[in-house]
Amino acid sequence: METEQTRKILAGDVRVAARLMRGIEDNLPEATVELQNLYKYTGKAYIVGVTGAPGAGKSTLLDVLISTFRKRKLKIGVVAVDPTSPFSGGALLGDRIRMSKHANDKNVFIRSLASRGWTGGLARATLSIIHVLDAMGKDIILVEAMGSGQGEVDISHLADTTLLVLSPGMGDEIQMMKAGILETADVFVINKADKEGAEGLKIQVEQMLDLIPLKENSWKPVVLQAQAINGRGIEEITGAILEHKQYLISSGGIGRRCIDRARLELSEAIEYSLQLNVNKILNSENFKNLAIALAERRIDASTAAEQVLNNVFTIKKSHKSTRRSKTT
Repeated sequence: METEQTRKILAGDVRVAARLMRGIEDNLPEATVELQNLYKYTGKAYIVGVTGAPGAGKSTLLDVLISTFRKRKLKIGVVAVDPTSPFSGGALLGDRIRMSKHANDKNVFIRSLASRGWTGGLARATLSIIHVLDAMGKDIILVEAMGSGQGEVDISHLADTTLLVLSPGMGDEIQMMKAGILETADVFVINKADKEGAEGLKIQVEQMLDLIPLKENSWKPVVLQAQAINGRGIEEITGAILEHKQYLISSGGIGRRCIDRARLELSEAIEYSLQLNVNKILNSENFKNLAIALAERRIDASTAAEQVLNNVFTIKKSHKSTRRSKTT
């Protein structure tokens, strides 16, 4: 059902969209319903993931990428995942401060998300926020992960193009050797290229990429140097992103990436739904009795867990039956 809120978001209303995003972060039921209304209008935006170790210059790079994309008349959305504030539980907003010069551009929408303890460099609400930006008509959505070591690979399951930002002297070469990180990036950016060791890092990345066997007609990752703080090398990075987009379109890879993203979203939705129902059981008298039985060795943990999950599915089935009886 198309509501007034839906129509305003589709028209690009920033205030209405911001309220919905806040509701999504707070897990409000009405936000979930509105997101369901918007879903059929999504799937058009191109998603670029930006990851790398803290201090590599991801936010500065995003700031100048926004400018280069805007020169091409593209509408931009940004989702910047920040560490959770220990005081408010919200994002620390460091990314929005760095990109504040775009605040008055109606075709740029920047949203900071608190990780809220979510592991892997992303926030649980990231995909939902992307859908809202997509529905608003953004052409490109830039997603900045926190940069959390091995968890950096998560962004590749969400993005169409993944940028891995490295900088000399930060031990990035060690991070790259970890399973998965080297294989997931489509574009490598050696930022702070004016620093000593930048050229050596570029050569090392290229040598490591040469060790990875490529299938016929597959994309060969690009390694570029940049100085994001003064805008050097940014046009080349923008060109590489758009070139990778064209490659995905011509090779059919864009459809596969879409399915991968849908699989991730479905997995997270199932996990979240199960967690909600498990939490109800964890606070029940039945769970307390199971814990006592486990402590007294009258039942083992595996069998107890199976009983809990059986209760979850029983609850879900019962709720469905109740809804059916009300509609008949």
